[in-house]
Amino acid sequence: MQNTENKEIWTALYARLSMDDGNVGESMSIGSQKAILKRKAEEMGIHSYKFYMDDGYSGTNFNRPSFQQMIADIEAGHVDCVITKDLSRLGRNYLESGAYIEVFFPNHHVRYIAINDGVDSANSGEMDITPFKNILNEFYSRDISKKVKSGKYIRACQGKFMGVHAPFGYKKDPADKNHLIADEETAPTVRYIFQLALKGYGNNKIGKVLYQEKIPKPAYYKQEYFGKFLIADDDAYNWKQDTEK
Repeated sequence: MQNTENKEIWTALYARLSMDDGNVGESMSIGSQKAILKRKAEEMGIHSYKFYMDDGYSGTNFNRPSFQQMIADIEAGHVDCVITKDLSRLGRNYLESGAYIEVFFPNHHVRYIAINDGVDSANSGEMDITPFKNILNEFYSRDISKKVKSGKYIRACQGKFMGVHAPFGYKKDPADKNHLIADEETAPTVRYIFQLALKGYGNNKIGKVLYQEKIPKPAYYKQEYFGKFLIADDDAYNWKQDTEK
């Protein structure tokens, strides 16, 4: 890295991937973006660069860890150029994206390049269409959001499984991951809890019964997710009102 006035200076290569972007294939992956950014930097003769990557963050949210670190490095005077695969990788909010590109970067003497959109702040002619592309990116994000919400609503109406992990007492149907079936290992415990509830037992009393009968709680069966809660052997039977589901 260069040293100017005792300060290290580098080019920021920023990559971002949201959950929605993850559905469009390898071309949008973080690894693919890194390769594109690195190739561009080296084609420009830039060898002092640093990657900033936010995986799983929406473009409408600028409160991303690596993005905020990049902004902090810019404010500290360490970054003189920012390169992204395209404008949407920087963000999908028209006003905030525009504020960074048209105000923040110029005020900090930072050159901005969006490779696939042909944007380079060093060439004012290439910046004329940038605001329009940012507007389209924001509309795209809104459209995707509506489609995702609509898809979830339809799946819920069809009684399909919506979560990441199946709830205690159930497991994903091997034939159809969108449906749940009873887990014969843990379902009896769920049925027993319902029987106690029908007898008028409250949460605390049910927990005491399960503890006395040494019936393991969910963490016992899913230690890959909840093992950190099992501190002592006896803790496997210590049912509480906030026991992990």
